[in-house]
Amino acid sequence: MFKYGVSMLTPAGPAWLDDAAERRRLAGLHRELAPRSAAAPLIDLASNDYLGLVRHPEVLAAATAALRRWGGGATGSRLVTGTTAEHELLELELAEFTGAETGLAFSSGYTANLGAVTALAGKETLVVSDAGCHASLVDACRLSRSRICVTPHGDVHAVAHALATRTEPRALVLTDSVFSTDGDLAPLRDLHRVCRTHGALLLVDEAHGIGVRGVGGRGLVNEVGLAGEPDVIVTATLSKALASQGGVVLAAGRVRDHLIDTARTFIFDTGLAPAAVGAARGALKVLRAEPGLAGAVLDQAAHLARVTGVQPPPSAVVSVILGDPHVAAGAARRCRERGVQVGCFRPPSVPEGTSRLRLTARANISGHERAVVDSVLTDVLAEVRV
Repeated sequence: MFKYGVSMLTPAGPAWLDDAAERRRLAGLHRELAPRSAAAPLIDLASNDYLGLVRHPEVLAAATAALRRWGGGATGSRLVTGTTAEHELLELELAEFTGAETGLAFSSGYTANLGAVTALAGKETLVVSDAGCHASLVDACRLSRSRICVTPHGDVHAVAHALATRTEPRALVLTDSVFSTDGDLAPLRDLHRVCRTHGALLLVDEAHGIGVRGVGGRGLVNEVGLAGEPDVIVTATLSKALASQGGVVLAAGRVRDHLIDTARTFIFDTGLAPAAVGAARGALKVLRAEPGLAGAVLDQAAHLARVTGVQPPPSAVVSVILGDPHVAAGAARRCRERGVQVGCFRPPSVPEGTSRLRLTARANISGHERAVVDSVLTDVLAEVRV
């Protein structure tokens, strides 16, 4: 802890932490937690509750029933005491809904990606990852012990070249289905064609696709006809359209078996809490009964795009790029002051120079809420775009 004979410790701890914090503040990258009230009056355009089901009576009832039956926690890893009948029902129902052969639930979408990639990769595998992949896939690459090739966003030709020139016997291609900051879609059919040509597996993170894309919200993989393909692995989170917490891998049975035996975030992590499992099952039941919710999300997103003057997205994510992180943070603050909660994405969540407001559409926004949102966004963006 010495540099040039001088201690780097202060009575309060490592001095470099203060220096790093000051640099973040000057760059407009300081972040603070903002606890919300259970009865907050803010109109929500920031969360990932795309279908507006977090407080739906059926979701709450299903979560409560599972809580009362199984208790507050899973009590252990899935391989010890952490698997309940509730977990297995959720896996079956999600697989059937999306068109997969089987499913395997994890404690989060993050751990689902870490577990799937690290278990399917290794020293004899080339991992090809889209530059826009979620941080959980980026971290999975770092832990995979594989050679990693990061290809330009959406560039199928670059993926094909990486696969064709590899020296490794195996390959794994990673992509989001709906990219979380721009809201654009991956060219899944073309990626799958390239993967099959070169003997690679395709792993698709459907975190922002389930509940929004496809017939009745079955996801983009299902929409483009790739559901159930043996060389396609789908990961997803339960914390967005399914109004709960947790993650899932949807794939062929032999992939599920392999993950149970080898995925470290499955083997060594406590199982998903029963209440979260129940909530997700309840949300899935609502989505089945109301398949029009997915279309309602896209309609709301198109409206937000018109109000903010950006291109209509093919997903629930409306990205309003403002450039400077100070400007983006200020715009988000002014929206909040006027009753509208919006997302503010700055580096490292997005590339330098692309700080933005990230608006997320919600299927159940009311007419009154829409009018307030329209007024607030129009005024705030007029101020910052001058």
